Amino acid sequence: MDDDMESGNLGPYKDRPRTFPNMRSKPYTPLIFRILMRMNVRVVFILVLLGLGAVFYVGARTSPIIVFVFTVCIISFLISIYLTKWVLSKDEGPPEMVQISDAIRDGAEGFFRTQYGTISKMAVLLALVILGIYLFRSTTPQQESSGLGRYTSAFITVASFLLGALCSGIAGYVGMWVSVRANVRVSSAARRSAREALQIAVRAGGFSAIVVVGMAVIGVAILYATFYVWLGVDSPGSMKVTDLPLLLVGYGFGASFVALFAQLGGGIYTKAADVGADLVGKVEQGIPEDDPRNPAVIADLVGDNVGDCAARGADLFESIAAEIISAMILGGTMAQRCKIEGKCPFYVYPSGFILFPLVVHSFDLVISTVGIFSIRGTRDTGSIGAMEDPMAILQKGYSITILLAVVTFGLSTRWMLYTEQAPSAWLHFALCGLVGIMTAYVFVWITKYYTDYKHEPVRTLALSSSTGHGTNIIAGISLGLESTALPVLVISASIVSAFWLGRTSGLVDDAGNPTGGLFGTAVATMGMLSTAAYVLTMDMFGPIADNAGGIVEMSQQPQSVREITDVLDAVGNTTKATTKGFAIGSAALASFLLFSAYMDEVAAFAHVPFTQVDIAIPEVFVGGLLGSMLIFLFSAWACSAVGRTAQEVVNEVRRQFIERPGIMEYMEKPDYGRCVAIVASASLREMIKPGALAIVSPIVVGLVFRILGFYTGQPLLGAKVVASMLMFATVSGILMALFLNTAGGAWDNAKKYIETGALGGKGSDCHKAAVTGDTDGGSAVMANTKYSLSFFLANLFPEVSAMLFQCFCFDDIGLQCGRPIQRHCGAFSSCPYQNACNDNSRHGSCLSLRVVHNEVYSPDCTISLYYSYLLRM
Repeated sequence: MDDDMESGNLGPYKDRPRTFPNMRSKPYTPLIFRILMRMNVRVVFILVLLGLGAVFYVGARTSPIIVFVFTVCIISFLISIYLTKWVLSKDEGPPEMVQISDAIRDGAEGFFRTQYGTISKMAVLLALVILGIYLFRSTTPQQESSGLGRYTSAFITVASFLLGALCSGIAGYVGMWVSVRANVRVSSAARRSAREALQIAVRAGGFSAIVVVGMAVIGVAILYATFYVWLGVDSPGSMKVTDLPLLLVGYGFGASFVALFAQLGGGIYTKAADVGADLVGKVEQGIPEDDPRNPAVIADLVGDNVGDCAARGADLFESIAAEIISAMILGGTMAQRCKIEGKCPFYVYPSGFILFPLVVHSFDLVISTVGIFSIRGTRDTGSIGAMEDPMAILQKGYSITILLAVVTFGLSTRWMLYTEQAPSAWLHFALCGLVGIMTAYVFVWITKYYTDYKHEPVRTLALSSSTGHGTNIIAGISLGLESTALPVLVISASIVSAFWLGRTSGLVDDAGNPTGGLFGTAVATMGMLSTAAYVLTMDMFGPIADNAGGIVEMSQQPQSVREITDVLDAVGNTTKATTKGFAIGSAALASFLLFSAYMDEVAAFAHVPFTQVDIAIPEVFVGGLLGSMLIFLFSAWACSAVGRTAQEVVNEVRRQFIERPGIMEYMEKPDYGRCVAIVASASLREMIKPGALAIVSPIVVGLVFRILGFYTGQPLLGAKVVASMLMFATVSGILMALFLNTAGGAWDNAKKYIETGALGGKGSDCHKAAVTGDTDGGSAVMANTKYSLSFFLANLFPEVSAMLFQCFCFDDIGLQCGRPIQRHCGAFSSCPYQNACNDNSRHGSCLSLRVVHNEVYSPDCTISLYYSYLLRM
């Protein structure tokens, strides 16, 4: 480090690097916040009031339910501001703690600025591509008559995409902003009280969770209300309210796009730094975790913030937004098929089924806030042995949230889903929600069982370390494979039970066919995510506690303080694994919704039923095979990215120990900034390849098989192949994500268990084997991909398909001529390519025609010209 960058005191050293190469010396603040801070307070206040007034005006013209959603979200934001002030009012501790925290914040905010700058450029580029696709795609007469022409559709989709990307980026920034400021306050509180340290970490995570969930809800609500008023929904000649949710898919895709690259970049950064710090520091040099002599220790602590906080905030924002939009689409489709009509004092009946997800997550903000505030600090002796188990305290808060969720969910279903056509339907859907809530609770318990060192699986894994590195890795893989069984059984039972509860709700279409099955699974997914804010709070707790432990270790605090942060860190590892397991389960249910929403959109566009995917068709089976393969290829590329980046870190750490032998005796300072710069640069470079695979693969497969279907007379072949691809990718990805998540968490906590003094404790051969499992064989590589996989397979992949499904099939059944000829076998002058065929005999016989959806088409009129086909994409 340059001399002008070094000042202050870092642990036992006299000086410390205040900034790192290519990073700001001042805390990073997004441009929009810097502009607001420079404006006059009164002007900002007036602008906020005008904005709120416009929002509530549009909401009032839409539905009183939208006004209710807006009100709850704004109150939640005010509560989050209170939580921020409460956390920031706490003592930061002695100067050495503050200086270490500043170094972590510099690194995290510098990486965030660079990473999100890259992501924003890619988002703008993709927005231009989407704009071009929508401007040159075909539109149906129904779309034109309802005001949804090419230009309007292009503007709506691109605007929704950019808004979703912006909100997802802000959600990520919020998660990182609070974590880099709360960590030092948790460290300081640990010197006084274990319970106080726990409370600060929980409330810091609660601030981020409330903002993330609130932004997801209010963002969808604002788009819905804006499109409702702008397009004049339900007025004569305009689109129906049941079709309005189809316009929101771009919002979810924008959120998914940012979350994907945030997860990849942050995950690569986190785990590469972890490998470098642990493998060389612990195994080769025998120094403790977070020891200030380790050159990669600052990079490791920075990674906790950019990978586990910033990326997680963007990811959960995307998951909730995707679940809300897909449930709104299914609710609108079901209401349309059942012809649910009528009014009540607060809303028109079809709107109840559409807006139900927004109401559920509004109540989520309320009940999760209660759960967060139920965790209160007490005056204890400052010893970890004198306080209640931190995990038990968090579980109590979660239990309170679960109980409130059951009550509010039941009230919501009675309020929003009651209809005179099926008076008991709301009760069936309430039971579907209860299934989802129970699934969430069981998922958390299962993951906790397999990853908490208080239970047998992790202790058995730790014991396997006593016989060497290889047996630790074998036992960890075995544990991960075994851990997929119970979650899959739970998911299967929840999907089937929710489907049949919805199917027997009494809601039927004109032909008397039950139609509530898919919506029942949507309600179960909403039930599972009805406590999402509290779950995210527990997830954010983990990296904050981890950072606090690192600050305590680097600042050379007493052993009693380190004991407190060690226990909080171990609990944080468990909460991270359990909440990720929860997210994988909810992603599995959400993927089923998105898959159904995709099929509904294709059916609406092509004007034919699209309810089944036949894998006996060779092309469709190939699509499924490609979907499964992509999961493994994505995992391989992501793991390779971690491995290559980790090699650079390991080589750098080894170089510093060799060239600076005085580091081990505290005579020379490590170059922390060099490791931070290496990891930041490599992670940004390595995230592009797997991220591009996730975006491009469904588009390429859909277009290739659309062209094949064009020449073989199968107009929906592209859509069918993509549907098969989604199905197989979901199944393979769920199993892969469960395996990686549980194995990684178990390896990490097996190491933590040994570090408590079991099986020889720190520095023993058993501990070294466990560190190898935690780095080379386990979580360091696998944790990078496990969460990226879960939302890639369950949200982003279907959203790409749902938004660009027009590229995979033709409108109006998409026959080669492109238009229906006539209902009868008389004149065929309406065939646009009749003259191009130069063979009118092809149009002269009923035998050469086929009837689809009461329309007659010519299967032989294939001279639609390839250039015309390209223009119709």
